[in-house]
Amino acid sequence: MMKFLDRLPLAPLAFFGIALGLAPFAPEPHLVEKLRMLASGTLSRPIDIFDLFLHGTPPLLLVLKLGRMAVLRRA
Repeated sequence: MMKFLDRLPLAPLAFFGIALGLAPFAPEPHLVEKLRMLASGTLSRPIDIFDLFLHGTPPLLLVLKLGRMAVLRRA
């Protein structure tokens, strides 16, 4: 997993992480909506679960990549 993160280029990952994490910009990003549904226990439809993974994976990978870069700089 760490080799996979190390091979991911930061610029495209940042672009897709921000773009998909915030899309659609109005009225509310899907990621925020799906996380609210998850917290309230109403995330049950397959399309909603797919949306959570679609919009959540790039920002999650971006956070993991930035964390990995920070750890490597300290070492």
